[in-house]
Amino acid sequence: MEFSYLVVAAVLLSAALSVLAYMLRCLTKGGAVASFLVGAIVGVFSSINAFFLLTVFTIAGFIATIKDFDKKEAEGLQEGKKGERTWKNVLGVGLPPCLVVALDCLNLIDQTAFAVMFVSTITVAGADTIASEIGVRDKNVYMITTLKRTEPGINGGVSKLGTSVSTVAALLIAVLGWYVLTESLSPLLLIPFAMGILGNILDSVFGALFENKGLMSKYTNNCSTAIIGAVLGLIIYLLV
Repeated sequence: MEFSYLVVAAVLLSAALSVLAYMLRCLTKGGAVASFLVGAIVGVFSSINAFFLLTVFTIAGFIATIKDFDKKEAEGLQEGKKGERTWKNVLGVGLPPCLVVALDCLNLIDQTAFAVMFVSTITVAGADTIASEIGVRDKNVYMITTLKRTEPGINGGVSKLGTSVSTVAALLIAVLGWYVLTESLSPLLLIPFAMGILGNILDSVFGALFENKGLMSKYTNNCSTAIIGAVLGLIIYLLV
């Protein structure tokens, strides 16, 4: 019965956070619905620890979006019209952890592999969000494929500030995520940390090579880099 209560609480909290995010204009209506579904799926089919981690990541993303929003809006660097994210944004970062939950439910991976993959998806998405929302304030931006100066906010653009904050964010998310899921600390958490850094780099590379040419959307980019991070993280785990 206690488990049932936790599941109900997770679903209700997902609904409450989604509504709040919509009221704060962090999400569109479609984005709020997608956010609720992602949270509910993780809350119902995974552990309360995984749900808690996903919730913390979501809240951190909202905070990063709101931070210095007036300045980003004045320069046209905000997400959407008022910083809001659509269902495409949500599924771009929410689908990968849901896929990992599905693998776990089907007993295709062990619990350590689940931790590696789930935390990797959260770390990749979190590091990229932080880099995009905070790093965009740095005016010294370089195209990752050419290392030539470019304008802030462009796909494939990287900066010292963005790279620094995303690396720190990746480490913090990896440590917190691993501890939340396993209730312990292990050198294995370095795998999600590395995947967070790699995922952020791949996001910029894909942006320069594919997004700017109209061959890939930002949502597909976010989703694919998180999945790549999870898969590579699993391969490294199996090899060590």
